[in-house]
Amino acid sequence: MRKPTPLWAQYWTLTKPRVVALIVFTAIIGMLLAIRPGDAWPWPRLLAGTLGIWLAAASAAAINHLLDQRIDKVMARTAERPLATGALKPAQVLAFAIALGVASMATLVLLVNPVCAALTFASLIGYAIVYTGFLKRATPQNIVIGGLAGAAPPLLGWAAVTGMQREWDWAHALLLVLIIFVWTPPHFWALAIFRREDYSRALVPMLPVTHGVTYTRWQILLYTVLLVVVTVLPWAARMSGVFYLGGALVLGAVFLWYAWKLLDPPDEFFAMRTFKYSIVYLMALFAFLLLDHWLLPLFDAALALEFAPQP
Repeated sequence: MRKPTPLWAQYWTLTKPRVVALIVFTAIIGMLLAIRPGDAWPWPRLLAGTLGIWLAAASAAAINHLLDQRIDKVMARTAERPLATGALKPAQVLAFAIALGVASMATLVLLVNPVCAALTFASLIGYAIVYTGFLKRATPQNIVIGGLAGAAPPLLGWAAVTGMQREWDWAHALLLVLIIFVWTPPHFWALAIFRREDYSRALVPMLPVTHGVTYTRWQILLYTVLLVVVTVLPWAARMSGVFYLGGALVLGAVFLWYAWKLLDPPDEFFAMRTFKYSIVYLMALFAFLLLDHWLLPLFDAALALEFAPQP
């Protein structure tokens, strides 16, 4: 007989830890890219911004559980969630989500800045209410339109550091948002192909359900091509250098291979392997951005010091 899950673990599940971890990771990358080499690190804002964004993302995740409880009960992937099993009641989840949301806004307004707080609140509403409450059930383009809210974390992180007061802040931060926005459809549609029977049973109009698997596979390939093009833009805009460009092209080539192979996959699980690679891809891509931004200037400075004329 399986031991019952502790109450704290049920609440922890509401926050969707793995999903939120990726959100916070991209927000932190936005923060670190907003700091110029040589500037002092604003540690209080970095820490408070990370906490506030995590609280907001966790609040949105809990609201997602609340609004999706009917769907979760009939999908194999989500049938063990706290509301689906009855381990938690809707009133408990609502109170938890509100508490997290209030704590998030208080943290960001008081310890970070109002711009970051406003953008984070808009992102929370966009994902939890607009996407989960309406778009998810209204159109097979749900993940494309609603993906804008999920793509916002680098902008939130950037805003936490600068308040979006410098002239290039919006342009550079929105490039990061664009990358995640274009990455989201091939990432999520690969999972939707693998879980299409679940979505069909739950009456959720995901693209593989409404337009078929073949059409979805071609859409994944087209969006992946677009993604490779978009990931060149930070280099073209002189936001990053050749080190990032090389990493982006190699990662993009592998993603294109997965997308092409998915047109005629070797087995049913290949869609899930594509989904898993897309997560690795995004994390590695942002890591290349970060390394290009911080390590290469330090390397150049070390070389300049090494070969500087001696007195």
